[in-house]
Amino acid sequence: MLEERNRGRDDRPMKILAVCIGDAEILPGKSYRTGINKHAVGGTVMIDTEGIIGDAVCNGEHHGGRDQAVYVEGSLTLDWWSNELGRRLEPGTFGENIVIEGLDNREVAVGDRFIADDLVLEVTSARIPCSTFSAKMGDPKFVKRYTQAGRPGIYCRVIQNGTATAGTPVTYLPYAGARVTMPELMATFGRRLSPEDRARYLSAPIHYKLRALLDEEFVDP
Repeated sequence: MLEERNRGRDDRPMKILAVCIGDAEILPGKSYRTGINKHAVGGTVMIDTEGIIGDAVCNGEHHGGRDQAVYVEGSLTLDWWSNELGRRLEPGTFGENIVIEGLDNREVAVGDRFIADDLVLEVTSARIPCSTFSAKMGDPKFVKRYTQAGRPGIYCRVIQNGTATAGTPVTYLPYAGARVTMPELMATFGRRLSPEDRARYLSAPIHYKLRALLDEEFVDP
């Protein structure tokens, strides 16, 4: 099954297009610090189970941690947004840590892996937009716009520590089990799942917080 899913991807080579980090800053109209303002860096960065060393994570309750250690965006998705917004999006605009060239966020599912030399990332969940994101984009309605677009960013855990450098080839390994895609996770966020979908979600290596919620969820017989 895994071999079948990988067929046809050889003509779409992937690589790290950019690696981005940010400092703790206060956005206009906000009173708290955030690390969402990220920018591409040259050279090599080190990544451990908590994310990129040197990258600011200001709200540990909702950002960072073992199952949100690295935030990935696909270049094809950012190209779509550039056309949608009528301006070129520089790497880091959405607060992402890594941009992967040739990747469409809509095709990514929980459990998929990105391998770049010694670094191994595993997808855990979709990015759910918040008011900080809207403030970053200068649009109070951007949360709604982002949600309706159905192209959420990708959170990953670090399976194997390593380094990341722009230009490094990336191997994309789709999860061998049932697919739970990023658009689906966004569309069902906060909603009660059917017993079948709940079982499918729990069969994938999803974010531990989402797993806890699903474990506690009451499902009608």
